[in-house]
Amino acid sequence: MKINQAKRLKGGVWEFGQNEPLQEPLVLIFGDRYLLESKDLFNEVKELYPKGHLVFGSTSGEIMETSVYEESITLTAIEFEKTRFTIVSENVSNHDDIEKMGLAISNRFDKEQLRHMFIVSDGSFVNGSDLIDGLESADGFSASITGGLCGDGARFEKTLTSYNENPKQGEVVAIGFYGGDLEVSYANFGGWTPFGPERTITKSEGNVLFEIDGKPALDLYKMYLGDKANELPKAALLYPLTVQQNDESEPLVRTILNIDEEENSMILAGDMPMNAKVQLMMSTVDDIAEGASNAAVLAMRDRKNKPELAILVSCVGRKLVLDQRTEDEIEEVAEIIGDQAKIAGFYSYGEMAPFAGKNECQLHNQTMTLTLLSE
Repeated sequence: MKINQAKRLKGGVWEFGQNEPLQEPLVLIFGDRYLLESKDLFNEVKELYPKGHLVFGSTSGEIMETSVYEESITLTAIEFEKTRFTIVSENVSNHDDIEKMGLAISNRFDKEQLRHMFIVSDGSFVNGSDLIDGLESADGFSASITGGLCGDGARFEKTLTSYNENPKQGEVVAIGFYGGDLEVSYANFGGWTPFGPERTITKSEGNVLFEIDGKPALDLYKMYLGDKANELPKAALLYPLTVQQNDESEPLVRTILNIDEEENSMILAGDMPMNAKVQLMMSTVDDIAEGASNAAVLAMRDRKNKPELAILVSCVGRKLVLDQRTEDEIEEVAEIIGDQAKIAGFYSYGEMAPFAGKNECQLHNQTMTLTLLSE
């Protein structure tokens, strides 16, 4: 596996750590949404890698090595020696619902040979839970899935992604990996602690939450936030919800992406099932950094080979809590996985990965999610 990495700060030029010739690489371009809106960007990267497969995604912060950047673009070009990959993209505007779009994406892959799928998804229009359900519903689908929902800082205005074209809204890009020589491991971990009373969802529809304990969900949330309610939806990133569908299911963390004052409702990154138990959560800088370390330990467990590439997807809510110490969680991961692995990634509106030791993918919020690759 050969890997080139570069960054370009706002108003600057590309800065390469190394830039060896690559044949037909997979090129991951993560960057600030305003910079990705440049009509010149696609051609600019295409000149760098004329035969490259270019995947763009907007972020709430760019991760490269042990640094976190803002108002920048990072580039990671990967040439595999023994692994084959194909890329499929679909737009939400061409489908009746998100789940059907996920099914359409999976059906375009050779599912018998598919080992792993990495998703770079729109983060504004896509219900991540429905997308995963659709992807895994295809007949014969057994691959593992990881990835994330693209971000837009803490603005929540619009997100952009694309494959081999200028970044645009509503796009979901799936990268499928084939071959027995590829070792993939993954894990996620949060570091958030529930507080306050446990309550029950009494009215919801998909990822829209209307009522908790028979009361308007938004009113209840604003009551807990106090003065911070004026900063919604950004303030909600500091107080996510833990959701447990039943006694047997693993609890999932859900971030509020937006609010609807007229409907007195909240729009979350994934499904909010009726009768599920919910509870507010909070965290500290140290807890979040420790959570990232735990994710790395889980991802490294049972690996046969050292990872060559680590793709990190962490939640924008974690970044807001960490503030000036954002790089702490990246350094925790780097210390565990070793300095032989190149690190790339982004801060997101939602993370996708199975729980450690399982194959069924879940949508997560407020986690550090790792995908470790080697040949």
